[in-house]
Parts: sequence; structure tokens; C-alpha cells
Amino acid sequence: MKKFIIIVLVIAIAGFVFLKNKKGKSKTTVRLTSVQRGDVTEKAIAIGQIVPKQDISIKSKIRGILKKKFVDVGDQVKIGTSLMEVYPDPTPVEFMKAKRQMEIARVAMDNTETECVRSKQLLDGKWASQQEYDDCKQALDEAKLRFEMARENFDLITKGKVEMAGQKIDNIIRSPIDGTVLEFFVDEGDPIVPLTSSQAGTPLMTVADMKELIFEGTVDEIDVGKLKEGISARIIVGALPDDEIIGIVEQISPKAKREANSTLFDIEIKLCNTNVIQLRAGYSATARVVIAKTNNVLTIPERLIFYSNNVSYVEITKNKDSEETEIVSVTTGLSDGMITEIKNGLNENDLIVERLKEKP
Repeated sequence: MKKFIIIVLVIAIAGFVFLKNKKGKSKTTVRLTSVQRGDVTEKAIAIGQIVPKQDISIKSKIRGILKKKFVDVGDQVKIGTSLMEVYPDPTPVEFMKAKRQMEIARVAMDNTETECVRSKQLLDGKWASQQEYDDCKQALDEAKLRFEMARENFDLITKGKVEMAGQKIDNIIRSPIDGTVLEFFVDEGDPIVPLTSSQAGTPLMTVADMKELIFEGTVDEIDVGKLKEGISARIIVGALPDDEIIGIVEQISPKAKREANSTLFDIEIKLCNTNVIQLRAGYSATARVVIAKTNNVLTIPERLIFYSNNVSYVEITKNKDSEETEIVSVTTGLSDGMITEIKNGLNENDLIVERLKEKP
């Protein structure tokens, strides 16, 4: 009796383990997909933004304080349009130095002029030569020129306005191009550092030609080798998802850069139909650059293909009611990552077997 109880207990445990293992195993189901005809487009994706092809950072050539703005953000301006006025603000040392230089130059000019008058009197009385008088006149001309330069410099740092050699220089900053005012970097009352050969100067504002916009972005190193200048692209602007812009690749950077552990290349795309869409500088956008395209070819989903020893295979069946399947090799063509072109090995409407594992 005791031996019988032990046998029954062993059978029960074995049955429990069997049922548990059977329950834990996932089931496999089959789904059939037919070979169909369609178009396949291989694309490279670039991420970037819409920017003006030409934008100008406006700077001042004189030191001072921003006195007044004549335009606002969004205004259209022409070449020569007055943008803002800078009021000169020299330091006390600069002011006194310029004033003293002007006074010294005036004294030197007056003294030289007195000497010329005396030299003319001596020449008339035959007590001086013509050469001595001519030298005195030349010295007077040079003294007048030095005084004029000192006076112009004084007027420039105190008034911001001067006329030199027929050229008018003032403290009004004017637009160098036809365009749109995009942004200001300073407000009225802010100090302005001038642009010189030794310093960059204070950026005051940006003016850009909004009639010529481009896409600037980056493309991954995996795709950059397939790109070339002159191929078409389609740009989708994040703020205008229903509008599509056509573009042409104009420039691909020859040098890569690293961003977030990725190797990227800069790309520039010219926009072709911006006149029908209201674009703004700085819009984020995605460019889909068409690398290659095939039309009306046999296609299947990329996920149905498996590979072995560099050969592509699919599993097919003769009809949906048959349980018999066959592994056949296929020759693939273009792929967009989701759909793949089939060049050889399959016919239209062939049934591809896809085995799906259900969760336990």
C-alpha cells in the first residue's frame, strides 16, 4: 500500500510539471502576405531648419549709446533705409585728448600763417627768396590739413557727424541690403561697442532677404555617401505639416561633425516653391532627399525577408489552405526600410508566410 501511494505521488508531480511547461510555451501562428506591385523610394532623412540664405548682422562703426530705433521687427527695408541712431559717448579721456589735439593743431596753423605773412613781406622787400616763401606756404597747407583732421575727429566723437573729402559720415546706421528686420539685440539706451580691425563690435540687429530661403540641416553618415548635389528633396515644416516644399540639394559638407555620439554631415537645400507658403526664419523642418525610386515593381514587407550567407530568403506557401511551405531565395532591389523590391524569385500574388509568436 505504501509503495502504491509513492507511485501515485510521482505520477501526479510529473503531470503537474508537464502541464506547467506546456502552459509556459508560446504558441506560433501563421499570417500570409501576398506579393504586390507598388513603388519603392529610397530616401535620406535630414533634420534642420528654414533659414535665410543671406542674413546680415548690423554693427556700428562709432562708439556710443543707442539713441533711437527707426524700424521694428518684421519691417521691410531697402538699401540705405535708416535703421537706428547711435549717440556718441566718448570717455572723458577721449574727449579731452581730441579737444587738446584740435587746439594744438589750431595754434600750429595760426603760427605758420603768421610766418607766411612775414615771409611774404620779406619777399616783397627782396629780403627773402621765393623758395623760402614757397616752403612756408607748403608748411601752412600741411598745418591747415592737420587742424582739419583734428577738428573732424573731435566732431566725430562728440557729435557723430562729419563730412570728410566730400563723404558724409553720421551716426545713423543704414541697411546694407533689401530685406526684412528679423531681430534686435539691443534696446534704446544700451552702450554700443564699435566694429574695428581689433574688435568684433556689438551686434545690433539682423536683416535678411526672406525671398531666398534655404534648408540647413544634418544627415547621418550612413546616408551621406548616397547623396549628391542637384538631386531633389521634399521638406516638411513642423509648423506647417499639411504643406510640402520642393527643394534641390545645393551643398554637402566634405567634413563630418560629432553630435550626441553620432557622425553627421551638414547639408544645404535650396527651396523652390516658397512663394506659395508663408515661411518664417527658424522653422524646424525635416528634409526627405530622394536617392532612388522604382515604379510598378514587385514588393513585399522588409520584415518577411531573412538572410543566410549573404543570400535573401522568404518562406512561401501554394495557397492559404495548404500547410506545406517552401523556402525560396529571392533577389532584392530597392528598399525604403519598410518595403523592399523583389527582382527575382517571386511572382505577383505569391503568398509569403510570416510566423508570429503569441505571448504565453
